[in-house]
Amino acid sequence: MLVLGVCSLKGGVGKTSVTLGLASAALERGLRTLVVDMDPQGDVTMSLGARPDEGDISDVLDAPSAESVASATVASTWAESGLDVLVGSERNARHDRLGDDDLDRLRFALSWVHDYDLVLVDCPPSLGSLTRTGLTACDRAMVVTEPGLFAVMAVGRAMRTIDELRRGPAPSLQPLGITVNRVRARSLEQAYRLEELGNLYGPLLLTPSVPERAALQQAQGAAQPVHAWPGAAAAELSGIFEALLERALRAPRR
Repeated sequence: MLVLGVCSLKGGVGKTSVTLGLASAALERGLRTLVVDMDPQGDVTMSLGARPDEGDISDVLDAPSAESVASATVASTWAESGLDVLVGSERNARHDRLGDDDLDRLRFALSWVHDYDLVLVDCPPSLGSLTRTGLTACDRAMVVTEPGLFAVMAVGRAMRTIDELRRGPAPSLQPLGITVNRVRARSLEQAYRLEELGNLYGPLLLTPSVPERAALQQAQGAAQPVHAWPGAAAAELSGIFEALLERALRAPRR
């Protein structure tokens, strides 16, 4: 079971959109997938059509156990089976102030999870305890950015955070790489930032990049996987997310 964290230390770059694109690709591939919504905004939970039943991620972090995980896990409406959500909650914001001694709570909770091929952890767009807790549970971390000055600067902070966790509470964590989202073909500024990212991070800059396409937001607004959305743009995006997922699945794990 691969546990892949999707993170960004700058909001508004489409981190959750990338998580949903990967979930769509995993569903298309037939992988049994669990999406963990660590973000108190709960956008992944809403977009996956998951209706909270009894518990949520906040209860899991309060008391990690097989029972708390089971009560907080519900099926996505994207498919009849194969895609579940460990549902998010605004109540989870209080866990953003936990100390470093508590960063292993999600990892401990996932030790009871055995029925999946892939776990996607959608982290909040901040450098708080929730992001650190999410990444501590992961084998690999994907950093999402867009080709803009402030977003590129945030990539460096994210990569340093991953390295700090790897040297501390998460020795198995490794960076998968950097996914650039919302790329516009004719933007000179974006072309400059893409070159800058390539110079800074080399092979950690994942390809292909994700182009800016309205189809992605349309599919998410309708609570549908991008693979099920009609049109050439959706088909293009589907192929890109399949390639990024394949890169994650091929990454060596300890």
